[in-house]
Amino acid sequence: MNITLKSLAFFLGIICMHSNAMSASNPHKFIDTQAQEMVAIIRNNQELFTEDPELFKDKINYVFEPMVDFRRVGASVMGKKYYLAASKAQRLQFIESFKTSLLDTYSSTLAQWGDQKIITIFPESSEFQKTEDVQQNLITSSNIYPITYKVRKDKNGNWLIINIIVNGVNLGLTFRNQFQALAKEHNENIDEIIKHWTSDANLD
Repeated sequence: MNITLKSLAFFLGIICMHSNAMSASNPHKFIDTQAQEMVAIIRNNQELFTEDPELFKDKINYVFEPMVDFRRVGASVMGKKYYLAASKAQRLQFIESFKTSLLDTYSSTLAQWGDQKIITIFPESSEFQKTEDVQQNLITSSNIYPITYKVRKDKNGNWLIINIIVNGVNLGLTFRNQFQALAKEHNENIDEIIKHWTSDANLD
């Protein structure tokens, strides 16, 4: 049987598509696959983090950004009161600002932990609820840091992150408290809150 390069490539493509579909249907396998890809980026680009930190973050964010439901998380950070009070334009503006702060926090934190590996804790059950917790341990040369991803299945069947707890720090709660503090400081002026929004989460 003659197997051309074209037919072989097609066959391998089918296998990869099937593998990705299987991972996507299982939130633990999906998060594990993406996490291992990010670890590979960190290990292979340590010098880049020093020489060009923005490019380094871009490499991490290329993997991480599609995993997060930024609309849902951003709305949760604002809280029902401010989300309903905000205009559509203000909501979109804040979600973009929040996206930048979360991506910067996450990528910078992973980079600072340097040489590492991530172990995903797989549950025995293969039955999943609409919302699941994915447990991981990030292992460095000196310590073990627990990570919990809270993920939710969207209407298209994709698992998306809606919260992260890293080393005991609940990022969703941390950012929500930050928003509340800014609201108090700026007399609940949503434009001013967005203007002064920064990422102050401490994950050490």
